[in-house]
Amino acid sequence: MGKGGNQGGGATEREAPMPTFSWEEIQKHNLRTDKWLVIDRKVYNITKWSSRHPGGQRVIGHYAGEDATDAFRAFHRDLDFVHKFMKPLLIGELAPEEPSQDHGKNSQITEDFRALRKTAEDMNLFKSNHLFFLLLLAHIIAMESIAWFTIFYFGNGWIPTVITAFVLATSQTQAGWLQHDYGHLSVYKKSTWNHFVHKFIIGHLKGASANWWNHRHFQHHAKPNIFHKDPDVNMLHVFVLGEWQPVEDLAWAVSYYARFLLTYSPFYGILGAVLFLNFIRFLESHWFVWVTQMNHLVMEIDCEPYRDWFSSQLAATCNVEQSLFNDWFSGHLNFQIEHHLFPTMPRHNFHKVAPLVKSLCAKHGIKYQEKPLLRALQDIIRSLKKSGQLWLDAYLHK
Repeated sequence: MGKGGNQGGGATEREAPMPTFSWEEIQKHNLRTDKWLVIDRKVYNITKWSSRHPGGQRVIGHYAGEDATDAFRAFHRDLDFVHKFMKPLLIGELAPEEPSQDHGKNSQITEDFRALRKTAEDMNLFKSNHLFFLLLLAHIIAMESIAWFTIFYFGNGWIPTVITAFVLATSQTQAGWLQHDYGHLSVYKKSTWNHFVHKFIIGHLKGASANWWNHRHFQHHAKPNIFHKDPDVNMLHVFVLGEWQPVEDLAWAVSYYARFLLTYSPFYGILGAVLFLNFIRFLESHWFVWVTQMNHLVMEIDCEPYRDWFSSQLAATCNVEQSLFNDWFSGHLNFQIEHHLFPTMPRHNFHKVAPLVKSLCAKHGIKYQEKPLLRALQDIIRSLKKSGQLWLDAYLHK
């Protein structure tokens, strides 16, 4: 702007320079009552706003005192929309002499990963196939219908009951994988639509709370296998109450149990239907736990190591070989590495981005673990046995 650019009645005064901060100063603000974080070298004070964060105050609080750029991009689809809420929180920027990464994180890996993400965006790998997800929902509803018809036509004998239980356990597990897709906002462009369908599937089809799932699962993705930050390894609260169990969420869950009792109590009575439901949950829980733990339990579980986003996800996740059965059986969580790197990417595109991830791992000497399904399940046993032995050595074999 020329020398006369600020003259005239409509001219505005030049804005004051933005305050700059060092990492040493920023890292002091990582307390529950005092939280700063950095996104794209901009410093934000999230202390008061974190309680209103749609993803929960803990998940954003886990990045207090750190650079949260890649986590921010991973969890939000519409960055322009989110930036509107960030403007009032902006308090400054990193000092020019400060690196973009905190705690000595690898800047080259970070730069290469961001280039990889840009390539995935250019390949339209974040664009979902709506028919794919519609067919998944249809096959869940079909199994629910087949289950009811089996009891209606063949009666409530042991054989029809056991067959129906396995069919319903399968539909429940598949509904679990599908709600996971909508919970990660990976189906529709608009978050509102994803949230509504998520509540329908996890609430009405499964009887669980969407907000409870969001509260725990996003923390898991933000800091996988990190003690005191990942609820999946802390194993603390069974229920999340208060603000995480609103009336709306509870209504969705109640609608599931009401539907189940209305459907099956005419055949088994109230008590019989409750016992039947618990047997279904028993079958489903084994499927769910084995699949979800084969990617994480066998990996590194430790305190906060302060790694870059790419390295931290590779250290905490591994893959299972692709096949039509493995994809269906695990809800494409056999591509756990790609899912953790790109939580909002539709699962049907994981196999397309996998070669790019493998290439980046090879470039930086990071191990990309992929194994057959049977070996992955066996590794869970080996991991538990190793943990048990360490416990015995620590407390009994002194």
